[in-house]
Amino acid sequence: MKAIVLTAASLTAFRQTELADPQAGPGEVLVRLRAATLNYIDVVIAQGNFPGASFPMIPVADGAGEVAALGAGVDGLSVGDRVIPHFMPNWQGGAITARNVAATRGLSLPGSLAEYVAVPAASLVAMPAHLDFIHGAALPIAATTAWNAVRSAQVRPGSVVVLLGTGGVSIFALQFAKACGATVILASSSDEKLERARQLGADHLINYRATPAWDEEVLKLSGGHGANLVVETVGGANFARSLNAAVLGGTVFAVGFVGGTAAAIDLLPVIVKALKIVGNNTGSVADLAEAASAIAAHRIVPVIDRVFDIGETADAYAQLSAGGRHFGKLAIAH
Repeated sequence: MKAIVLTAASLTAFRQTELADPQAGPGEVLVRLRAATLNYIDVVIAQGNFPGASFPMIPVADGAGEVAALGAGVDGLSVGDRVIPHFMPNWQGGAITARNVAATRGLSLPGSLAEYVAVPAASLVAMPAHLDFIHGAALPIAATTAWNAVRSAQVRPGSVVVLLGTGGVSIFALQFAKACGATVILASSSDEKLERARQLGADHLINYRATPAWDEEVLKLSGGHGANLVVETVGGANFARSLNAAVLGGTVFAVGFVGGTAAAIDLLPVIVKALKIVGNNTGSVADLAEAASAIAAHRIVPVIDRVFDIGETADAYAQLSAGGRHFGKLAIAH
């Protein structure tokens, strides 16, 4: 099979190669992958900055394709079914555990930049019928994370949701929050991206370059109350503003660290406002299935900023690592 192999910890060390086709063992399914999408974690792994990264590897956690063959003992699936493999195949459901996250596609297991991959049948989720492979490949990390964010704060009509930036998680959270009837406030440094967010349903827009104290603007827009949910995709010094922007009893859902992993925070607002700070490592196969069901029910179409050919993998990584250039997801077509 054709595959992209990352030979070293470098964003320029991608090599096209031929490898033996994997075989589906007992309880496994062979998936013919058709598309992949990038997440920031893929860049961190490729740079050698994530624990457990070793080279060479077949990179990229998220992908989608069709069933090519069934291993012994597999029921409920047929050749040709369109499926999405979860990137942590051992995490079927329930709470996160060390065993659940010990094996990760695109890190310790072969990722999505190959023609075929053999995965446990129980790690597959049916692709929503209205999506193509590129849109389906956007779901595992970003859509599952956004779905769990909305669920963590029990978002409903009347809720206020604050989103930072216009990456994959933020845009999925915008789509889910609007489907729940919430008011969405989105902050970006680009007026062009803010307008695109408005077209997707964002109710209030903040350019955080023009208004660095975006948290104070959130308080004004929410009548002084704050947000029921802040999806914290930035980290670093920005985290304190997210705490300030949250309503009493609100949730700050921490999923990103593009602004750094170290954050000095004042514990007083956390205590006085009884805030929930929820860390998230995406979610289980069951969570992905719920997110896919919500996407199917509401006919949500993932936002794809650009599709690269698999031969342009290095360009796709460079685009994502540059930061701030894309809106939604970057995809790689096989």
